[in-house]
Amino acid sequence: MSKWTIVLIFVACAALSWGTYVPLVHIAAQKLHSNLRAFLFVGLAYFLVAVLIPCFFIFVLGNDPTAKAGTNFDTGPMLWGILAGTAGAMGALCVIFAVTTGGKGAALYVAPLVFAGAPIVNTIATITVFHPTKTLPDPRFFLGLVLAAAGAAMVMIYKPVDKPHAAPAAAEQQAVEPAVNDAGTS
Repeated sequence: MSKWTIVLIFVACAALSWGTYVPLVHIAAQKLHSNLRAFLFVGLAYFLVAVLIPCFFIFVLGNDPTAKAGTNFDTGPMLWGILAGTAGAMGALCVIFAVTTGGKGAALYVAPLVFAGAPIVNTIATITVFHPTKTLPDPRFFLGLVLAAAGAAMVMIYKPVDKPHAAPAAAEQQAVEPAVNDAGTS
């Protein structure tokens, strides 16, 4: 299997996971009647998946299948990991508040806004701060970012809105009322 096939499999798995995250967390917040309680269980899931599984491989099996030469638990690298986790957790908390504040159906437009905005922020942060480039990417690359922003704008402009229920027609109203005879009784 080629490297890019493996990359695409992981990308598809991440898209599936994150694509279902917003509606799932919205349901959790609604059913728990609390954003913070939903976030608590998101955190518990992070602990189970992101702490227990690596600990099992590293400390129980003594086999880190992702380790490269010079692995360590030095303070600086650990702080970068904590910062990354904090950014992810803050994003998760903001998504929970966004979908709850948006109300029923908000997950439908919050997720596209987040997942269209995140790559734009990622790209700008990466090429200017984290891995500055000496030459800028092809202009078509930036066109893709503009299209992502345009897509986010279109999501907000054309987001589904429940139409108010129409008042019953007069004929339907009369059919429900009992017929009155000439004597004025039903």
